[in-house]
Amino acid sequence: MTNVRLPEPRGPLSAALTAALSGPGSGLPPVPSGTDPYGDDLQLALYILYELHYLGFDGVPDDREWDPGLLALRAGLEDRFLGALRADVPVDASDSAARALDELQLEPVGEVDGSLSHFLRDHGTLDHFRQYAALRSLYHLKEADPHAWVIPRLRGRAKAAMVAVEFDEFGAGRADEIHARLFADLMADLGLDTSYGHYVDAAPAEALATANMMSLFGLHRALRGALVGHFATVEITSSPASRRLSEALRRMGAGPAAVRFYTEHVEADAVHEQVVRHEVVAGLLADEPQLDADVVFGIRATGHLEDRLAARVLTAWSDGRSALRTPRTTPLAMGPEGSRV
Repeated sequence: MTNVRLPEPRGPLSAALTAALSGPGSGLPPVPSGTDPYGDDLQLALYILYELHYLGFDGVPDDREWDPGLLALRAGLEDRFLGALRADVPVDASDSAARALDELQLEPVGEVDGSLSHFLRDHGTLDHFRQYAALRSLYHLKEADPHAWVIPRLRGRAKAAMVAVEFDEFGAGRADEIHARLFADLMADLGLDTSYGHYVDAAPAEALATANMMSLFGLHRALRGALVGHFATVEITSSPASRRLSEALRRMGAGPAAVRFYTEHVEADAVHEQVVRHEVVAGLLADEPQLDADVVFGIRATGHLEDRLAARVLTAWSDGRSALRTPRTTPLAMGPEGSRV
């Protein structure tokens, strides 16, 4: 038993998919040409199909992971999603991975409009942070898993360095230090449900898309360069953002486990940033220089989807609304000293 239930459908595609996974159903529909590649229905259907490669779902047999009909549907969804990303973040001949990485390392000074970590540090409440953590749990409760798929697709320097970084992400051999476990500890400290997949129904399409992109890149050997670009973006931007988030949690009076997750990333990712840039990316491009544009695409696509998510969340907060979709999965309110109320 995985103790992970199928999410509630959000449209005809996800409804047909959950029906097919819940029983002997067949006849999955093709993806209509007008389907919004960033919309709830497509992103949820894609998320469900990708989860068959992670922990799966209660009542769904393991062999459905490689069901030809499901794979055909997934391919159609991926074509729509990847096509939209390529259209929205075009890479031209003047772009280079070196330049894109340099741009990532330019840390802005002061408050930045559209930045979730800046908002949470300077203005956020503990309830804002609970919502943020609930949305981020879609990835952080399986942190580093999507990136592990690229390891057999790398060689030499890139492979060795990628394994070294992933070793840290997976706790350096200690189960209690796995970063996914540390995030579960953060969630518990904030009064959130730590069950894997608990907040999927609460997550808007923009949050699903950020998780789906990692699985898309990781599951396709042809997108190994994009996965490395995405991974470099995460590691280079993580340390300063984690510093802001740890400052936010201290200001809010959060517990030590919540603060620790981000302080751990401030230290670890400052080191990882150098390893990823000078060994993973440089090693990959030394072996396969033709992948330079793919690395740039991975960097830009990551920024594009993160900007969309930040805009969605900050708009909700500025309107006085929750960033979560469903009230029944809204994080618990907290009383004095972190007690649940």
